[in-house]
Amino acid sequence: MRWMKLVITVLAALVISAQAAYALNVKKRINAPGHPPKVWAIAGEFCSIKDWHPAIADCQESKEGGDTFRTLTLKDNGGTIKEKLVETDDMSYSYEIVEGPLPVKNYQAKFWVEEDEKSPDRTTIFWEADFDANGASDEEATKTIRDIFMAGLKGIKQKMLPPEGEGGQE
Repeated sequence: MRWMKLVITVLAALVISAQAAYALNVKKRINAPGHPPKVWAIAGEFCSIKDWHPAIADCQESKEGGDTFRTLTLKDNGGTIKEKLVETDDMSYSYEIVEGPLPVKNYQAKFWVEEDEKSPDRTTIFWEADFDANGASDEEATKTIRDIFMAGLKGIKQKMLPPEGEGGQE
C-alpha cells in the first residue's frame, strides 16, 4: 500500500512538471540609442506603457492591499487588460496578467533593459513571457504575444530616436 501511494505521488509530480514544461515562451529584444537609465526613464514606469505602446490608449495604476495593478485600455476596441506587478528593481519589472481578452492564461512576463554589449551608448531592451494558450492554438497565442512585444519595443526605440533633422543621421 505504501509503495502504491509513493508511485501515485511520483507519477502526479511527473505529470505536473511535464505540464509546466509545455508552457509557451516569447522573448524579444531590440537595441535603442541611449544609456540604459535614459531608456528606463522613458519605459520603466509600470504605467508608462501608455506612452510608448501603440496599442495602449490608457493605463490606470491602482493598489489593492499591498499589490500594485495596472489596467490597460486598448485602442482598437476599448477592451481592458488587468496586470499585477510582481517584482521590480532598478531596471526591470515582472508582472502577470490577471484578466483580459488575450488568448493566454498563466501569463508571467519580465521587462528589462541592459547596456548593449557592443556599445555603451546603446541599450538592449528585453521583454519575455511564459504562458499557456487559452482559446487559441499555441501558434496563435505565441504570435499574438510576439506581435504585442515587437510593437511595444519598436515604440520605445522610436521614442529614443532623435527628431527628424536632428542628431547624427547622415
